[in-house]
Amino acid sequence: MRILAIDTALPAVSACVLDHDAAEPIAADTMEMDRGHAEALLPLLKRIMSKVEGGFASVDRIAVTVGPGSFTGIRIGLAAGQAISLACKAEIVGVSTLAALAAPLILDPFDGVVAAAIDARHGKVYIAAFGPDGRPVLTPRRVSAHEALRALGTGPLLLTGSGAPLLAREARARGVPVKIASEQSAPDIAVVARLGLAAQPETAPARPLYLKEPDVTAPGSRPEAPKNAGTEHDAAGPHTAATAQA
Repeated sequence: MRILAIDTALPAVSACVLDHDAAEPIAADTMEMDRGHAEALLPLLKRIMSKVEGGFASVDRIAVTVGPGSFTGIRIGLAAGQAISLACKAEIVGVSTLAALAAPLILDPFDGVVAAAIDARHGKVYIAAFGPDGRPVLTPRRVSAHEALRALGTGPLLLTGSGAPLLAREARARGVPVKIASEQSAPDIAVVARLGLAAQPETAPARPLYLKEPDVTAPGSRPEAPKNAGTEHDAAGPHTAATAQA
C-alpha cells in the first residue's frame, strides 16, 4: 500500500509519500509556518508528487491530521485530502496530532507515562497521555497545566510537544519526575504516514477533532472583548488506533 500523508493542523505544512514496506518515504517536505498554509500546501504537494512514479494515481490511501490544532489549518488539510481521495479513488483516514507526537516515544521502553502536549495558550494545553504499553491513560482534552498534572499522577513523565515546557514547570513544582524529550511544534510527517497505514477508515474517520469552540461572533452581536476568529489556538485525541493510540 502507498500512502500520502498531509499535515496542516499545526505551525507547519508537511506531506510525504510512503510505501508500507519502506524504511523511508519516497518523497517528503515540511515548511514551518504560522500562517499561509492554504497557499503553501498545493505547491508543496506538487513538488512531492513530481518525485513519485505514477504520481497521485499511484496512491492507495490518504492520511490527514485531524487535530487538535488550528481550526483553519485542520480544514485546509482535510479539504485537500478529501479532494485527492475522491479524484484518485483512494481511501482516507484521520490521524491525531497528539498520537503522532507521542508515537516515537512509545516505541522506546519507558517506565512511566508519555504525554504529548500542544500549547493551547492562556496557560492551557491540548494533551493526551499513554502508558508503557502504548495504551491511552489520558484521553485528549484541553485543560490547564495544573489540571493536566493532577490527571497524570506521580510520574515519571516523558513529555513532547510545544506544551511540554509548561507541563514540566508544573511537574517540577509538584516534585513529579519529568523529562522533556522534544518541544517540536508539529509531528514528523513520516510518523503520520505510518499511523495512517495502521489505521482503518471505519475506525479512524477523516473528520476534525476540535477540543475548543471556535472564536466566532454571531452576526449583530457585540462581543465584550475582541478575539481571534477562526483558530483553535486563541491554535487543536484519539478516536481510534490511529487517532487514540500510537
